Amino acid sequence: MATFLYKLGRAAFRRRRLVALLWVALLALAGVGAATAPTPTSSSFSIPGTEAQRAFDLLEERFPGAGADGATARVVFKAPAGEKMTDPAHKAVVEETVAALKSGSDQIVQVTDPYTAHAVSQNGSTAYVSVSYKVNGMELTDETREALKDAGHDAQGKGLTVEIGGDALQTMPEQGASEAIGIVLAGIVLVITFGSLVAAGLPLLTAVIGVGIGVSTITALANVLDLGTTTSTLASMIGLAVGIDYALFIVSRYRAELAEGRDHEEAAGRAVGTAGSAVVFAGLTVVIALVGLAVVNIPMLSKMGFAAAGTVVIAVLIALTLIPALLGFAGNKVVGRKQRKAANGAGVAAKASDKPNGGTRWARFVIRRPLMVLIVGVLGLGAIAVPAASLEMGLPDDGVKPTSTSERRAYDALSDGFGPGFNGPLLVVVDGDKATADRTVSTIKGLDGWAAVTPATPNKAGDAAMITVVPKDRPSSTATENLVHDIRDATGDDVLVTGATAMNIDFSQKMNDALVPYLALVVGLAFVLLTLVFRSVLVPLKAALGFLLSVVAALGAVVAVFQWGWLGSLFGVEQTGPIMSMMPIFMVGVVFGLAMDYEVFLVTRMREAYVHGERPGEAIVTGFRHSARVVTAAAVIMIAVFSGFIGMDDQMVKMIGFGLAVAVLFDAFVVRMAIVPAVLALLGRKAWWLPKWLDRILPNVDVEGEGLAKSAPASEGGAAKPDLVKV
Repeated sequence: MATFLYKLGRAAFRRRRLVALLWVALLALAGVGAATAPTPTSSSFSIPGTEAQRAFDLLEERFPGAGADGATARVVFKAPAGEKMTDPAHKAVVEETVAALKSGSDQIVQVTDPYTAHAVSQNGSTAYVSVSYKVNGMELTDETREALKDAGHDAQGKGLTVEIGGDALQTMPEQGASEAIGIVLAGIVLVITFGSLVAAGLPLLTAVIGVGIGVSTITALANVLDLGTTTSTLASMIGLAVGIDYALFIVSRYRAELAEGRDHEEAAGRAVGTAGSAVVFAGLTVVIALVGLAVVNIPMLSKMGFAAAGTVVIAVLIALTLIPALLGFAGNKVVGRKQRKAANGAGVAAKASDKPNGGTRWARFVIRRPLMVLIVGVLGLGAIAVPAASLEMGLPDDGVKPTSTSERRAYDALSDGFGPGFNGPLLVVVDGDKATADRTVSTIKGLDGWAAVTPATPNKAGDAAMITVVPKDRPSSTATENLVHDIRDATGDDVLVTGATAMNIDFSQKMNDALVPYLALVVGLAFVLLTLVFRSVLVPLKAALGFLLSVVAALGAVVAVFQWGWLGSLFGVEQTGPIMSMMPIFMVGVVFGLAMDYEVFLVTRMREAYVHGERPGEAIVTGFRHSARVVTAAAVIMIAVFSGFIGMDDQMVKMIGFGLAVAVLFDAFVVRMAIVPAVLALLGRKAWWLPKWLDRILPNVDVEGEGLAKSAPASEGGAAKPDLVKV
């Protein structure tokens, strides 16, 4: 692989104008496709194999035209202190609003009058109007949304407090500011690392191009493939982070090759052949982990994984082709001014490179006290992981949105006026006649945990009915989940429970059931791939265990902040609640790829030094001397990119950004930088043990490009040149 990539890097360097033109053309083509693509008309959410989905499908069949999957809105009215919504003046305002809503759009199925639908609170302070639409939130026209907003605004101006909740006004999360923050922070890290604006700008430029192509393609295909609103956010988050990191590794190795006296084309070829091999491996692990999300069998999650994986593939291809092409345009500017001046002196830079750098000093500290470092690292992450034992999974609702949003204020007003469970009613679908439905109502009323149960509403054929059950507690509570299970246990197979709350419960259960198989798949894959790369049994085992430790610790931090509320205000968490159901699997998939990334770049240098005759301790120091600075910069960039998404209002995106940022922090700086060298120091030569029978079976994967020493000249420029750069 290294030889092929070496040739690819040299070819891209020589034909840099053609390569750059092709990538610019791809970006333009994807941009045109995104600009001309129709607005997505669907963003369906289905969970095959669950009771909530079967109930939803039954509703579609037995209640045609009812808009079972349509958007909903609740216009909540609150009277001034000391007054009631039943007062004639306030009642007139509400009735005017109902009339305005009915005539405001032809996409409306039904608008309820709160005074005939018993939608006024017992104390009379609050009332609400329910609005049902024929289509889902993504298909609502701008005119329909404006009519809803205008109706609420008009009533607001007549002495009432009016808020609008529901999914009718859902919007795409804004990404621009978050991405900009991540890019700025990454740029600062790159400038400090390279000491050259050109070298720092290359990873940023290529990462933006890669994300632009990936996200534009997703936007262009969103309508055809029914992609959700968070698909492009996840793809841009991961694509930007890995795009910068992969380019960083190639540029760093290129500068190192120049420092060893090779000309620019040879240096580009060797950089792609060595660091590029590790980039391919690291990218492959991320892609497999993301594509592996399909095993959960939730279409929305599978599509998100495939879309993000596609963006990672683009990042890898750009690192292997566009980066060497741009290095050809950059010339000597890729090296900092100080290094270029030092290169003109009599070996000044060479002497500087002999001094121990930060990585060398840290590695020597670890190998002197490996047991202490190991114990501190494991106990520290273990303590942070403790909250993970209290993990409760669910999906965020309007109750976790900022109080500045109308949806959150409507949620709070309904909770105050009608009870917390009113924001998450359960829809019970009875596949039977009226007598069966009436028996179901009686059975449900005999259970605990409900606040209200409506009479059964039959369909026109009389062979099915709907019953609405309002829980006592909020939608995301354990009590509400218990109520759903109790209803299912107490009724027969012809009674199904659905609604947004039940769908969330079933989704969480399915994600929980899939976590262990998915984790086994990912960890097993890590072990096989690392055995192939390092030709060792204990090194992959150590890497997999370290990965599990960092993921569990990151989950513990997420639980502490978003479920328990520790330091919640610091991260903009206004309402605690269950952890997003897909969070553990996302963290396993993404962090797995990044952990293997850092593992490869650190440990392959150690293995190379060990194979060439260095003692185990010396090999550890050599690996850190060459790789620690670059891996540190890569990890800081990852953390910066992911942290940029913590500031978003969307609770799901905020949680993903925080979780991935702390996971990278733990894995890169505690596991890879401390626990890994400590374990290797304790194992000594045993770390590189591989059974002879396995050694014969495994193919030789030349990740660090050792074969290039035999197939390519050390330098095409004759005598070695002065050391240009310290890497």
